[in-house]
Amino acid sequence: MKPAMETAAEENTEQSQERKVNSRAEMEIGRYHWMYPGSKNHQYRPVPTLGDRAGPLSSPGCFECCIKCLGGVPYASLVATILCFSGVALFCGCGHVALAGTVAILEQHFSTNTSDHALLSEVIQLMQYVIYGIASFFFLYGIILLAEGFYTTSAVKELHGEFKTTACGRCISGMFVFLTYVLGVAWLGVFGFSAVPVFMFYNIWSTCEVIKSPQSNGTSGVEQICVDVRQYGIIPWNAFPGKICGSALENICNTNEFYMSYHLFIVACAGAGATVIALLIYMMATTYNYAVLKFKSREDCCTKF
Repeated sequence: MKPAMETAAEENTEQSQERKVNSRAEMEIGRYHWMYPGSKNHQYRPVPTLGDRAGPLSSPGCFECCIKCLGGVPYASLVATILCFSGVALFCGCGHVALAGTVAILEQHFSTNTSDHALLSEVIQLMQYVIYGIASFFFLYGIILLAEGFYTTSAVKELHGEFKTTACGRCISGMFVFLTYVLGVAWLGVFGFSAVPVFMFYNIWSTCEVIKSPQSNGTSGVEQICVDVRQYGIIPWNAFPGKICGSALENICNTNEFYMSYHLFIVACAGAGATVIALLIYMMATTYNYAVLKFKSREDCCTKF
């Protein structure tokens, strides 16, 4: 009986000590709140450890989305579109102004009779309208090819889930490949045709340089140096005067119409060359995308069966 009573007494002593400790702690906390009243509503939050802190790149967000979008950009088609727009703009804008200057030079110096160059004036006016159509068509066609490049690039790289393509989509891609090849061949002809007026104006300019040279100044042979525009076939052989010689030819070369038309034809020819390069890039990009789409569609069909 005595050991049991001692054990109960010890337990009561320990419980009373715990109550004293708890009451003392509560008294200290109460005194702290009495001294600092604003601390009653303060909430203590655990400080996150380094392991709980997630970096900005650890969770999927804006950065991953940007990388994914940049991976789907058809850079070849984008470069080709910029080059195509620049080339077509140079060719159409400079070619339009240069044709108008050419008509003015012919009317003032080489063909004073309007009926002699009436057909040429109509042809040049028609070419100016064609230039408007070319600019509008290639603006639309470049945007369509760029959109098609985004579609095929995303499909080839399988950026948006599983690979999905249809026979209609592959047919449209094949149609763009064929149309781009045809336009590329056509623009090769346009590039060659745009070099013809550059050649004509260069011959006239080089003849004027011969007249201005020190060896020719003060000699009677200067008036024998001539340029006959009729030999190029742009005006008929019965056009008057058709041929300009000596100092009169030098005066033509010093006019603003000749200077501007000559340099604008050069820029237009360069623009046509840039368009040809852009179409070549388009051909390579569309052909590659079409081949990959066709190959993956066959592979997808084989895996299904």
